[in-house]
Amino acid sequence: MALHVPKTLLASMMKDGARHYRGLDEAVFRNIEACKEMTRITKSSYGPNGMNKMVINHIQKLFVTNDAATIMRELDVEHPAAKLLVMASEMQEQEVGDGTNFVLVLAGALLEQAEELLRMGMSVAEVVSGYEMALEKALEILPGLSCSSLKEVRDVTAVKAAIVTSIASKQYGNEDFLADMVSQACGKDDDTD
Repeated sequence: MALHVPKTLLASMMKDGARHYRGLDEAVFRNIEACKEMTRITKSSYGPNGMNKMVINHIQKLFVTNDAATIMRELDVEHPAAKLLVMASEMQEQEVGDGTNFVLVLAGALLEQAEELLRMGMSVAEVVSGYEMALEKALEILPGLSCSSLKEVRDVTAVKAAIVTSIASKQYGNEDFLADMVSQACGKDDDTD
């Protein structure tokens, strides 16, 4: 009588249907591929000529939108690496209120370039180190790239010029009217007698 020995101890500890990958080819490239797929879903809805997506969620509710935040919220993402992208997109929505699709597209582009570097033979640590150096350089260069800055928040014309493009991204056609209202509200004194 032969004694049954499980193939791996790890497989016995995981849920049924769970898969375990090891090594660069299996784990890292699969994670990158899952994140790139998330980016592909929303990439075509980016920008002023972005296309709408039809999303049917888990309760069969239909959404037609080009808003990446709505698309990500309604998709039921299960892959751990792709969930990180969704969380980054949600954090951008909470902090800034916009730019969720930009976060996804930028992350997808960075991962695509990282995949090429990994396939050329670089290690994961070298790629991460390179991205950290690029971050430091970007933070050094970024302040000098400002086209204009707002010195006085109570100057109605300066505030209007600064906010009109942001308002136009969400309320196209009404941006001048809304920019006037917001800039006048910024120009009012807090002192009410």
